[in-house]
Amino acid sequence: MAKTAGQLAVSAITLEAGSVLTVGGVLDSRTYLQLRNRIIEAALDVPRAVLVDVNALHVLASTAWSVFSSAQWHVRSWPGVPIMLVCADPGRRTTIARTGVTRFVPVHATIAAALRAPAGARRTRWQIRAKLPASLGSLRRARELVAEWLAAWSHVELIPVATVVVNVFIENVLQHTAGSPLLVLESDGATITIAVQDDSSQPAARHEDACRGGDLLAGLAIVASVCRAWGSTPIPSGKVVWAIIGPENQL
Repeated sequence: MAKTAGQLAVSAITLEAGSVLTVGGVLDSRTYLQLRNRIIEAALDVPRAVLVDVNALHVLASTAWSVFSSAQWHVRSWPGVPIMLVCADPGRRTTIARTGVTRFVPVHATIAAALRAPAGARRTRWQIRAKLPASLGSLRRARELVAEWLAAWSHVELIPVATVVVNVFIENVLQHTAGSPLLVLESDGATITIAVQDDSSQPAARHEDACRGGDLLAGLAIVASVCRAWGSTPIPSGKVVWAIIGPENQL
């Protein structure tokens, strides 16, 4: 049966060793972002690894394989989850390797082989989430939740900086979108990640004020100055804006 351009199907199962995405249909310019963002979304659930079965995927141009290295680039800082491909055809694995994708995303013959591959040492993570209403009261509630969770995780020293960051993130959602923010707090024991998901696909970016230029200290400029790293990650339903805070970021 001939493949129709612009059609893609992704199914997912969760295993103890990772998340498995089975991809079918056509990968082209119309489905590139759809697949990339779906892989990123799976990684944000923080499995041990994301395995992508591409046996049923029809790729119209070899350059489209870069979708997998692009997804890995987006999650490299956070959540740092490895992405691996599964492809049974040895000739096709060679083709994938020739594109350079395997420098960042390894390809294996079977799911079992991918699961046996070392995915890198990863610390135990604690993660908690809360859906907040699209109202100004969420600013205070977000700060309260972050303080409660960090106290429970014995990170009281990071509460001041974490509440500054979460206030900026929630305020941006309320100002620039109509949806309800999803707050995610994560700890690996050494660092804290604060993430807020919204329904806007517009990437978060620092902007100068039209009248006052660089004199105005914008919210994301404050975030950049008080955290180890921050970023804006696309997902199918919008984006996630996140910041990583370490011991050096205490206020």
